[in-house]
Amino acid sequence: MDRRRFLAAATTQALALTPIAAALSACGGKGEWPEGMAEIKWDRDTCVRCSMAISDRRFAAEMRGGEKNIVFKFDDIGCVVFWMRDKAGNFPWMAEAATRIWVADATGKGDKWLDARKAHYSGGAMSPMGYNQSARAYAEAGSFDFREMSAHVLAKGK
Repeated sequence: MDRRRFLAAATTQALALTPIAAALSACGGKGEWPEGMAEIKWDRDTCVRCSMAISDRRFAAEMRGGEKNIVFKFDDIGCVVFWMRDKAGNFPWMAEAATRIWVADATGKGDKWLDARKAHYSGGAMSPMGYNQSARAYAEAGSFDFREMSAHVLAKGK
């Protein structure tokens, strides 16, 4: 096969594969993150509080707010609770209603996100830092709201 025929065949094959590549690139990526949430790079991003890699998609959390729209990523909702308590003086905007906090829906695989202040929490699941609170969109018997879960986590003290 001479060079022209080879290039023509290669171009034809590349053009035929372009729609498939475009369709596959649309899967996943930024589409799964709620409006305003920064992408979490699984197994690479680390928790701002404990420095562990964020890898268990059932317990991850993120906070965004302040004048500079600062993003903090966490591997466990318990780390969010302690971060808010310990860093309130450094970041007073964390207490404002405009501050966004997301938590992974434990029923998903890192593809469902809930407003952490509206989620319902239940214990029993083994979370990365041992706070063992998993979030769901709906209330279950014995589940806590954000305020109750925070008090429970702080009482456990780590």
